[in-house]
Amino acid sequence: MGVPLVEGRDLVVHDNLVYMRTTEGLRRVDVIYRRVDDDFIDPLTFRRDSSLGVAGLFNAYRAGNVVIANAPGTGVADDKAVYAYVPDIIRYYFDEDAILPNVETYLCRQPAQLSHTLANLDKLVVKAVGASGGYGMLIGPHATEKERTVFAAKVRADPGNYIAQPTIQLSTAPCLVDGAIEPRHVDLRPFVLCGQNIVVTPGALTRVALKRGSLVVNSSQGGGSKDTWVLDDES
Repeated sequence: MGVPLVEGRDLVVHDNLVYMRTTEGLRRVDVIYRRVDDDFIDPLTFRRDSSLGVAGLFNAYRAGNVVIANAPGTGVADDKAVYAYVPDIIRYYFDEDAILPNVETYLCRQPAQLSHTLANLDKLVVKAVGASGGYGMLIGPHATEKERTVFAAKVRADPGNYIAQPTIQLSTAPCLVDGAIEPRHVDLRPFVLCGQNIVVTPGALTRVALKRGSLVVNSSQGGGSKDTWVLDDES
């Protein structure tokens, strides 16, 4: 994709300008897409007890000298409950129906949908609306009866904090595991840039659940990634 992958220590801020350290010297950085939580972007502004992030980055961002594509605070739009309203949002702003169907999503804060969720925990995936990284979730078909009982109590105690969806059977791809080829579940995350024109980037992130039978592809839960090949069809 032509995008450098860096850690916080690979970047440095001088006079509210962000630079990347390279073997040929400092190189100016204009846009950052981050995979770090808000609290760990800049230890001078947020977590002073952390060595993660880039010291001075937030001041450079505030001065308008660098664009953070997923700006601090935008995580509120990633609240999983918002997903249930995506078809309505599309109709409201574009006056048309969504081209791709939504995965059916149950809002546990609604009594009828909460009852449906609790009655079908063995078939559903239940997620905490503000969680990420594969945390705060239950994959009903893969959970034990005890795990479902414990999770049901959490949902009853704070229903507004949870949504539920049908378990989606992910595709699989061959992986080399301990010297043998075995199938593992994968998902594909494309990147779309929205400006004057909408552009789908020539590349994507393919995440893989390296644990046998697992549907959780998050790296924080033992997942990994695979190369994504984009073929140019000139025919």
